[in-house]
Amino acid sequence: MKEIDEIIQFILYPKIEGWFLVFKIVFLSFASCFLGFVVWALINTSWLKRLIIQDLKEFLTYRSYRLKKFNKEWKKIKERLNTGLEPEAKLALIEADSLLDETLKWLGYPGESLGERLEKLAVDILPNLAEVQEVRTIRNNIIHDPTYKLNLEEAKKALAIYEKSLIDLDVL
Repeated sequence: MKEIDEIIQFILYPKIEGWFLVFKIVFLSFASCFLGFVVWALINTSWLKRLIIQDLKEFLTYRSYRLKKFNKEWKKIKERLNTGLEPEAKLALIEADSLLDETLKWLGYPGESLGERLEKLAVDILPNLAEVQEVRTIRNNIIHDPTYKLNLEEAKKALAIYEKSLIDLDVL
């Protein structure tokens, strides 16, 4: 017991105070430099701002910050359809399909492709599941047959189906 007390006394009250004072000063200067760098990095990078602002915005609006990205992409898709051009309508339909795939991936539904994810979905989760699968045949025709003709009314109906599915998934 006496040896342990001596070790504790040596650690707490060393007799070579001069050397420990030098070590304390050196390590305190390193620690203050490191702390200063961390504070500087947090102020000058957007990481902290993004972290705080995104979390606060998500908390106050009860919506994920990523949903803003989905809404932005959906507006671009709608604008493509509003041009009235067949190639733009085809592209809008392909992008809508891709957005639905990205949404299901983000929500954590399993599967390698959108087709597999849709097969594993229940009608309770996506009420218009059958309609989405029908619209995917149009999308597949567009991709695999370059001569496929798509009229604007058909494209509008297809995008309405995609929009309803995204609304049902609480993304839009």
